[in-house]
Amino acid sequence: MKLLYFAWVRERIGRPDEEVELPADVTTVSELLAWLKGRGPEYEYALAEPKAVRVAIDRVHVQRDRSLAGAHEVALFPPMTGG
Repeated sequence: MKLLYFAWVRERIGRPDEEVELPADVTTVSELLAWLKGRGPEYEYALAEPKAVRVAIDRVHVQRDRSLAGAHEVALFPPMTGG
């Protein structure tokens, strides 16, 4: 699965994207966020407030309980502001 990181999520993790092989027990967005937090201090820092991170699967905004089944791309980004 391809993960894309934007704005301060990208800056804190230190990369714009990566390809990952998810463990079999990671099946939802919330499980993905929890798994990522355990991958190292940069992920822990970026996802310290997971509710502040928005998620899109294959370019569609989704809720935390959304299944990852069939997903090709997951994007993580902070809330967008106007301006």
